[in-house]
Amino acid sequence: MENLMIQRQLNHKTIREFKNEQIPEEIFAQLLDVARRTPTSNGMQASSIIRVTDQEKRNEIAAVCKQEYVARAPELLIFVADQYRNYRIAEDNDGYEPSARDMDRFFQGFTDACLTAQNIVNAAEASDLGVVYLGSILNDAEKIIEILELPELTMPVVGLGIGYPNQAPQLKPRMSMELRLFENTYKKFDNYVEEIKEYDKEMQTYYDLRDANKRVDSFSNQVVTRLKNTIPKRSEMLNILKKQGFDLNI
Repeated sequence: MENLMIQRQLNHKTIREFKNEQIPEEIFAQLLDVARRTPTSNGMQASSIIRVTDQEKRNEIAAVCKQEYVARAPELLIFVADQYRNYRIAEDNDGYEPSARDMDRFFQGFTDACLTAQNIVNAAEASDLGVVYLGSILNDAEKIIEILELPELTMPVVGLGIGYPNQAPQLKPRMSMELRLFENTYKKFDNYVEEIKEYDKEMQTYYDLRDANKRVDSFSNQVVTRLKNTIPKRSEMLNILKKQGFDLNI
């Protein structure tokens, strides 16, 4: 029997252009219910979501992302690793612990934020909505912190644009799981370019709608290009975590 949810996941496509149509509040409320019920590390629920409705803030976030369509998404959500809330709960209960600032707590919040975002993606697509992940908010994490007035012990993780699709992109090729699934130990290959040569060919048949008339480069060339083209502010992430009150040494 065909499982509709699995079929939707197998057909996942990034949507960057949405219809000028708002998501009904009852559907958005369902998405939030899904977020609330998402698994969370130690049950601590150490993530939060900022729903960005202010157009000026949306424009500023789009500028950080260098993607103008971000400002036009019917719903724009920013997922945040959030240890501030639990830190305050402990402090208000006369139970302050320095461990609220440690890297274990940060990564718990980071993981919680990622899981919540993916759960919302699954629920949105099950409701015939389209989504786009916005890792580009980290092009300038400090600016996002400023725009959203994030307190200490919080950190932006990823953004999500949601709406009714107004485009039908190709299904983007993915590499074979033989290169990503190993049994018991990590498997290394003698020549990775040789291993992905068929995938390289497949990628070169794919058209990304951001440049619809041009096929994309091979995956191996994309890897080299991306590693060369670093974004300076992304390299400062550890310093930003320090500024947000996280202690990298505990």
